[in-house]
Amino acid sequence: MQIIGPDFLVFGVDDVPACHDFLTAYGLDPVGYSPEKGGRYIALDGTGLEIRRRDDPSLPPALKTGNMLRLQVIGVVDEAALSAVEVELSRDRQVLRLADGTLRTQDDQGFELAFQVSIRKPLDLPGEKVNAPYAPGRPVNAVGVTQDMPAKPRTLSHVVLFTPDIDTAVGFYRDRLGFRITDTLTGAGPFLRPQANPDHHTHFFIRTPPYMQGVEHLAFHLGGPTELMLAGSRMMEQGFESFWGPGRHKFGSNWFWYFKSPLGCNVEFDADMDTHDDTWAPREAPMGPEASQAFLLQWRAKWAPGGGPPGGPKG
Repeated sequence: MQIIGPDFLVFGVDDVPACHDFLTAYGLDPVGYSPEKGGRYIALDGTGLEIRRRDDPSLPPALKTGNMLRLQVIGVVDEAALSAVEVELSRDRQVLRLADGTLRTQDDQGFELAFQVSIRKPLDLPGEKVNAPYAPGRPVNAVGVTQDMPAKPRTLSHVVLFTPDIDTAVGFYRDRLGFRITDTLTGAGPFLRPQANPDHHTHFFIRTPPYMQGVEHLAFHLGGPTELMLAGSRMMEQGFESFWGPGRHKFGSNWFWYFKSPLGCNVEFDADMDTHDDTWAPREAPMGPEASQAFLLQWRAKWAPGGGPPGGPKG
């Protein structure tokens, strides 16, 4: 199956203005926003999130848990790939083809899904370049950071789902949609990538009791670790609450910084994720701090040597 990954995630939320404030601070561009109805929030390549009021009648039904995630819109390569998904899933469930050509159905855990020819627009943007001894990455006189450099989300990266039945969840995405397991955290669950996307994962499943089913976090890619640190620092300076990070994961190698959000889940900045092909041999490690991160940093307000840390004695 020539699936790329999530193009859009749709939420039914309790506080539309709070979500708007969070997502615009995060760096997504609002489209068609109103405080009464919500709107779309777009990354640089056109992927993103859609926010509506929880009681909006146009939303798909909520999970029994009441989780705010209402729909995953998954992009595929072309019409042939869309037809392949339709044929495969129609074997044992209802698959609706809507007037705009998208498909609508559910996975085996009750998560609402849509499939469409991907709306992603290729970006002509450089990634972060790093200078190393004897291996310069940046041109001479090109500085690595400025305080006002842009740090905007480039593309919707991945979604992490709480699910009570890991085997059923993985079986659907692996056996029916052709996803591949890249790595597994024992006691939690596996990371999966679709065939048309080399990213380490677009989906990760975590085993939880049924009453917790829903989205745990979502993430957007940035252009590199420096953009991630700038974007996260700007969020902190605006008063948003960090949940985890900054740091760097082991599985996937991606830099991360998670923030608490009014979407009922955490929202992550990520950068520099590993890519894989079908020759990759999946790894497995017990779930825990040693497997979750290579290192974890602690953000603090700026200070200068000789002046002491904020709130501390002056030197």
